[in-house]
Amino acid sequence: MSALLISPNYSDPVITKTDQNLSRTMGPTILVVGATGNTGRKVVETLPTLLKNSQSLSGHRILCLTRSAQSEAAQRLAKIPGVELAEQNWVNITAAWLKDHNVQRVFIASHNFPNQFAEETQFYVNCLRAGVKYVVRISTTANAVRSDSIAYYQRAHWAIESVLDSPAFEKLGWSSLQPHIFLPMILAPAAEFVKEYHKTGKQTRLSLFVNESMPAGLIDPDDVGRAAAHLIAADDISHYNRKRLVLNGPKEITGAQIIEMVEEHIGVKVEEVVWNDTSLIEQMAEQSPENKNIILSVRDAATEYWESGIKDAPTSQEILELCPPKRTAKEVFDELLEQ
Repeated sequence: MSALLISPNYSDPVITKTDQNLSRTMGPTILVVGATGNTGRKVVETLPTLLKNSQSLSGHRILCLTRSAQSEAAQRLAKIPGVELAEQNWVNITAAWLKDHNVQRVFIASHNFPNQFAEETQFYVNCLRAGVKYVVRISTTANAVRSDSIAYYQRAHWAIESVLDSPAFEKLGWSSLQPHIFLPMILAPAAEFVKEYHKTGKQTRLSLFVNESMPAGLIDPDDVGRAAAHLIAADDISHYNRKRLVLNGPKEITGAQIIEMVEEHIGVKVEEVVWNDTSLIEQMAEQSPENKNIILSVRDAATEYWESGIKDAPTSQEILELCPPKRTAKEVFDELLEQ
């Protein structure tokens, strides 16, 4: 539940001028898949400094995949020293492509559509055959990564991690980050509520995905990206290899506390709140009739989570020692209000 569904919008691979100039004799490469996404952006922003101070990786290039090198997000990344872009759809990457680009380490934040297992595991098979040394991937909330989870993508993450954990993949190092739900996704409706109130002086109904009283370790994706970058840049990965690493925000928060932040900004009580709102998931299901039942499993998983009262798994000690999450809900909320 760290991310909601997004349209894959797949297209045939396009090779840019940047990619055409890449030589088959290039130096070792760190590949960033999902470079302009929630977590990938901070991975790219963090990596150059870490690599500069690395004993064994200072000569590695950073190659970021994007569907459009001309997009605003891609252009911002291109300005970072040491970062190169390639227009390439990762699902079409072959073992030969990885070898040609001398890819040694990979960060990947995959989509979470019903075909995730097939496409992501194919990518790892290609990584294994190409001799890639280490992959850091984004999974989902730790308690939900089970073979019997309600939501299809939660089971997909369990299955993908099980594949990577099998003896056949012994030569491919990996770490699977299991972050909690991302703060911006949860706080965005509250921020829009405040903005609208400041414009009109009138309240609308505030719908929130979270539960009123259940504490949750919601996390800023920037903290996840920074942790991933530190893993990718580690000179010695043995402490993190073949591990599932849990990430929560530095402080749990309830829905009631989100309402308190809203009321601080508007100066009055919020009149109407809808808790555990899954209407967006239901709308997505209606728009995709062939996958309706599968998509609705995400709604059912959310309902189960908020009603369960199960305590979240704690942040892994490895993460606390390497790059502990620091961003609070208040910091993220204040930034959303400024956007």
